Amino acid sequence: MLAGVLGCFAGRFGRVEPRRAAAAFVTGLLADIEVKTCWQLAEQAGYARPDAMQRLLYRAVWDADAVRDDLRRLVAGRFGDPDAVLIPDETGDLKKGTHTVGVQRQYTGTAGRIENSQVGVFLAYASRHGHTLIDRRVYLPASWTDDRDRCQAAGVPDEIGFATRSELAADMITAALDAGVPAGWAAADEAYGNSSVFRAHPRGHGLGYVLAVSRSHLVPLDGGKTRVRADRVAADLPASAWQRRSAGAGSKGPRFYDWAWLDDVCTDADPDDGGRHSLLIRRNTTTGELAFYRCWAPKPATLAQFIRVAGIRWTVEESFQAAKGQVGLDQHQVRRWDSWHRFTTLALAALAVLAISAADTATDDPDEPSDTGMIKLTVNEIRRLINTLVIRSFHDLAHRLHWSHWRRRHQARARRAHYTHRLNLELQP
Repeated sequence: MLAGVLGCFAGRFGRVEPRRAAAAFVTGLLADIEVKTCWQLAEQAGYARPDAMQRLLYRAVWDADAVRDDLRRLVAGRFGDPDAVLIPDETGDLKKGTHTVGVQRQYTGTAGRIENSQVGVFLAYASRHGHTLIDRRVYLPASWTDDRDRCQAAGVPDEIGFATRSELAADMITAALDAGVPAGWAAADEAYGNSSVFRAHPRGHGLGYVLAVSRSHLVPLDGGKTRVRADRVAADLPASAWQRRSAGAGSKGPRFYDWAWLDDVCTDADPDDGGRHSLLIRRNTTTGELAFYRCWAPKPATLAQFIRVAGIRWTVEESFQAAKGQVGLDQHQVRRWDSWHRFTTLALAALAVLAISAADTATDDPDEPSDTGMIKLTVNEIRRLINTLVIRSFHDLAHRLHWSHWRRRHQARARRAHYTHRLNLELQP
């Protein structure tokens, strides 16, 4: 599978050196190393210096978007299903300084508060066959797009203007559908569901959706004459309106919730465009906590279909966890526009290796007993096996000592440069 994923985009490199470096980069992201920066990846690959890895991210000639397209096509070929779900979501990386592309003080769910951070918007693909991330965009706040000199210093193309996170998510959904990725639904959290503009986007593509909205979301009732908060609607429902159903299998068994469904809700913000609007309400059976979803389908759909789509949205969180914990999605130390897209694309390639391998091993074999007494292979366990059986590590003493000396010399030069810069600032009148 590693060779298959690497092979799907090998033709995007015109020269053998960056092609080999890209293969070593993805392999290094899967390796059991502490931090996945260019230095550590080069040492893992057996290079004497990090130049090849740094050149791959900064100066080598290759198109990260074209590689992204190849990966998306590979995933769609393996996981493709007409009832698959496209799931946009965002994740933040805490950063220091002000020069890394997209960085500013902003809210990020990673920290749960406003921090100096960089936010990336991603698109996940989930079907009954498996799930993984297939696209990415870096979010540029207005403080960046209004400062073209700052954008130019970070390598942001001149044609890139401000776009909200919802607009970035909509662009990725359009790109996936235009590329022929089979899908029937979209799912997202409140950050996207509360936007009527975003809700209109999947409807324009004939894509059904189950989008979370806030408890204060106003639901038009009585032909649009009355607008009632979603939590008020839930409070007025009789006990007979609730049904207990599973949102899918979890690590501890079926995820049962109580559900209420208001079918064919009239709406003014989302006009009638040939489909059916509805409101779905989920209640936690233990805590009583409520969650609300605006739903739309281009043709009549059942409650079971909407519950399935609502339940599958969590797979994007699982993909983020695997991407950060297993292939170092959040460990990049790059500042420029191209470098971020290149690193992130190669991380998605490494994640695809794990996701497809996990799906392949989960396929029931008729020659195998139905109960082996073991859970199916997880992405975490597959990565451990890859490190045990596939990846070659350069553990010889000379190689390790060479890198120890190289790091210390480089850090000494960096320290001298920082001291010189600081002293020059102090001596200025």
